[in-house]
Amino acid sequence: MFGTLVFWEGYVSDEMMGTFAPIVIYWFYAGIYQILPPLDRFRLHTRKEEEQKNLVAISTVIKGVLLQQLVQATVARILFLVTGSSSPTEKLIQPSVPVQLIQIFIAMIVMDTWQYFVHRYMHQNKFLYRHIHSQHHKLVVPYAIGALYNHPLEGLLLDTFGGAISFLISGMTAQTAVFFFCFAVMKTVDDHCGLWLPGNIFHIFFQNNTAYHDIHHQLQGAKYNYSQPFFSIWDRVLGTHMPYRLVNREEGGFEVRQLKS
Repeated sequence: MFGTLVFWEGYVSDEMMGTFAPIVIYWFYAGIYQILPPLDRFRLHTRKEEEQKNLVAISTVIKGVLLQQLVQATVARILFLVTGSSSPTEKLIQPSVPVQLIQIFIAMIVMDTWQYFVHRYMHQNKFLYRHIHSQHHKLVVPYAIGALYNHPLEGLLLDTFGGAISFLISGMTAQTAVFFFCFAVMKTVDDHCGLWLPGNIFHIFFQNNTAYHDIHHQLQGAKYNYSQPFFSIWDRVLGTHMPYRLVNREEGGFEVRQLKS
């Protein structure tokens, strides 16, 4: 796809890249946010709020993410093995770039649909919320490295199965999947970064962004903005969309204020 962007051809298989590149991208991109200076004038919550409100240590978050990624890599390897070519020497002809872009768009819609309904049900079912989904909401003030901090079962159902279904329904090849899954990971990390940075391309092209998802992580907004990671279509169609505005905070940074209760 896109010619020279496939730099790994001849060195690593598409299936191997599709399995491990999203994991590498996750830690690289989230790590950039982690090593940035405090950037208080761009934060959606103060550092004091992060320390006081979050209910889990960063070491526990890292362990939880690594566990989810282990499961994710295992399922990806099985998926690529089952759907791959029966002949290891057979070179798969890739679709044209427009076709691949359409496949990626279809995969985005499928992933959004799957995650919206599973995510919403995990909030509405008290047992599932208490015992599974509440783990993710221990990060009341989200940060980048915690984007995939979930209960292992939620990680399997929401992210891993969601990715597998998106891959299968869209009909994309393993090579296209490398780009799709890496993009999805970057978008998810960005949605949890807790920063409203000028020129952020995700904020420019997606209404479902850092501030949009921040609403969902706050106690008064937990019944809204279920959509993730790309669009806000299902929230708008099904009445769970919470509009907001960003206001300057006196001590620096921004505050995301809901426009309705």
